[in-house]
Amino acid sequence: MPLAAKSTTTDSEDSIGRTAERFTAQDLVESAGIEQLDRLVGALYEGAMETPPWQSALQMIRDSLHAAHVTLMLRPPSPDNAGVMINTGAVTKQGLESYETHFFAMDPFVRLAEGEVVTAEELIGRQWLQSTVYQEYLKPLGIRHLLGADIYTKEGIECRFRVTRSQQAQAFSAEDKALCRFLLPHLKRSIQLHAKLDFLECERQLFAGTVNRMLLGIVSFSQNGTILETNQEARRILTEKDGIWLSGNNLCVEVTQEGRELQRMIRQALSGSVGGQGPALAEAMSVTRPSGRAKLGVLVRQIPLGAWSESRQRPAVAVFLRDPESSAAQPSQELVRRLFGLTRMEASLALLLADGLTLDEAAEKMDVRRNTARTHLRSIFCKTGVTRQTMLVRLLLNSVITLG
Repeated sequence: MPLAAKSTTTDSEDSIGRTAERFTAQDLVESAGIEQLDRLVGALYEGAMETPPWQSALQMIRDSLHAAHVTLMLRPPSPDNAGVMINTGAVTKQGLESYETHFFAMDPFVRLAEGEVVTAEELIGRQWLQSTVYQEYLKPLGIRHLLGADIYTKEGIECRFRVTRSQQAQAFSAEDKALCRFLLPHLKRSIQLHAKLDFLECERQLFAGTVNRMLLGIVSFSQNGTILETNQEARRILTEKDGIWLSGNNLCVEVTQEGRELQRMIRQALSGSVGGQGPALAEAMSVTRPSGRAKLGVLVRQIPLGAWSESRQRPAVAVFLRDPESSAAQPSQELVRRLFGLTRMEASLALLLADGLTLDEAAEKMDVRRNTARTHLRSIFCKTGVTRQTMLVRLLLNSVITLG
């Protein structure tokens, strides 16, 4: 329901300021209605989980304020980057790029006081209409009225909330500003929640990528036994259907006895008692592959509940799958060279040895004489501090190159 104007407003800065002071929260509730305010607040918090975030909430605010645009600069533009903006209303790619690359540096309507909701003219005065940003950017877009507020958090986040109206529209009223002022604390909390969710998602992607590079398949189950997620390596193994595969919500195993054992292990983990030894323990088994390839390794582990966990759709059990015949992507020769201070030839030899080749096979692969390969190997020993080839291989496999 759009807000109904409760008082007559003019372009006079003094009259706007005095009216704003008289407009109370109770006036806002009576004018907008508690249901509409509840929908707006709910949309702000739900917006933290949207993609792009807050799109629905900003559109609702735009409708309520009869605005041309409502924009949230989640990361304001700077000389180093174009920033991140969530826009509602008619915007063009050219218009966005103009602000992000040029006009942001001339914009005087920035760095507002925390919690302050003001128009550009209230803050800057009548000279706002003669500013470069207004004359060369906003006016050609048909924008006359600009309302804004800035949000700052203790985590160092700085966001800008901006609302515009066209040349033909009325100036923003005290009621309009009161609505924004009411919503601002909720938007701030939602932004902080979004930042925490974003941090957790970045961390999750980092760990997921690392697990994939280690060629470890993971299948996660919820408390009710529903499969929630499979990672890239698990999907590869299961798609081959060589001894184990996915059918609906079940992991199926070719050998009946092995299938029963796997289901028992999963049930035990879901019940919170693995082998009667407590939830932290894991159980493992092998799965025979009809193709004759080496058996798959399977490990089942319970994922303990957090102190305040309540969702039954969270991961409760993880099944890890390892194919001993999988070949990981070859680590970068440059990474090995930099990590151990090796030459390019030495790094190449070290990687071939770590891949299971003998010194003679590695020399042939590198198209060098055996004595040359031996000379390189002695140099590698000197630089890495090991004295045997087996120690070198162990050093390489236990280093960070497997994560690169």
